[in-house]
Amino acid sequence: MPRVSHEQLLDRISKGQPIPALLLLGDEPFLRDACRGQLIEHFVPAAARDWAVSRYSADRGETQDAMEQSQTLPMLAPRQVVFLEDVEKIEKLGEKNRDAAMDQLEAYLSDPAPFTVLVLEASALDLRMKLSKLLAEKTVVVDVCLGEDAEAREAAAVALARTLGKAQKVEFEKGAAEDLAEYVAADLMRLESELNKLATYVGDRKLIRRQDISTLVVSEKTTTVWELADLLASRQQKTALEFLDRLLRDGEEPLQMLGALTWMYRKLIEASELKGASNGWQAARTLSMRPEQAELALEAARRIPKARLLEGLQSLRQADDRLKGGSDDPRAVMEFLVADLTGIPSAAKSAAR
Repeated sequence: MPRVSHEQLLDRISKGQPIPALLLLGDEPFLRDACRGQLIEHFVPAAARDWAVSRYSADRGETQDAMEQSQTLPMLAPRQVVFLEDVEKIEKLGEKNRDAAMDQLEAYLSDPAPFTVLVLEASALDLRMKLSKLLAEKTVVVDVCLGEDAEAREAAAVALARTLGKAQKVEFEKGAAEDLAEYVAADLMRLESELNKLATYVGDRKLIRRQDISTLVVSEKTTTVWELADLLASRQQKTALEFLDRLLRDGEEPLQMLGALTWMYRKLIEASELKGASNGWQAARTLSMRPEQAELALEAARRIPKARLLEGLQSLRQADDRLKGGSDDPRAVMEFLVADLTGIPSAAKSAAR
């Protein structure tokens, strides 16, 4: 079955369509939490949630417990919601335990209880495995992942900003929702937090302006990507590696960092090709960036030759292939990338041979 979006799930719920079992597939915590909350709110009365909502983990070997609970009539409630987290861990079990868990899932999904909404959760599944095929056939698969494409992630964040804004009864000035998504680097949890702060700040005006965002929200890309760009431009390899180490220890995801770096390199290449733009205000429209960021792009592009930028983009693609190919050590991939981007130019390497 093709995946449905978070919005499509809400539409199905609002129309009263039965959903005996669904799979939340992906690793975006905001979207997953939003789906959980909306399922509970719709299917279980507030007074019954202490006993009509239950949570289990396949990683703790609780698949059988979850299936048994799903087949048990809820107490004092017409319907219950049963969550089974970490479903992908079933694939890692020993053969005997894996087969037992698969049999339990398959038996229940073939004849689900009419009084239960079973919610399975997995960060990712191997499409070649029997588990993935079973869940694709027997459940509604809800996509709770923004994907790895930086532009797609930002577009999803813009759409969510506008949706949350309507709930807060505030609107965005033209370009402001895009600014907010860019400032928080498409981090949806942070986007919600910042939007709450902005809604309070604008008060009765009910309009969030671009100026409000630049005043209140600290830009992730300004404080990380462009700081790193300066280190790369000046070939400060030791400092750049220390900076990378801090980001990784702070919980930054290598793939997201790589996406932001790739975005930055593409903007630097565009900036290097601009004609007649001497400052950020002149370059902002062409680069589709705020003036202050366009200014940073122009400055960095003047310091890094275009040939080196193109080589860097190739290095980024190779790192992307390694990370998506299941590298056992993402940190090593990122460290090698930074070392490569701050290394000596190809011409100098050739001359040294």
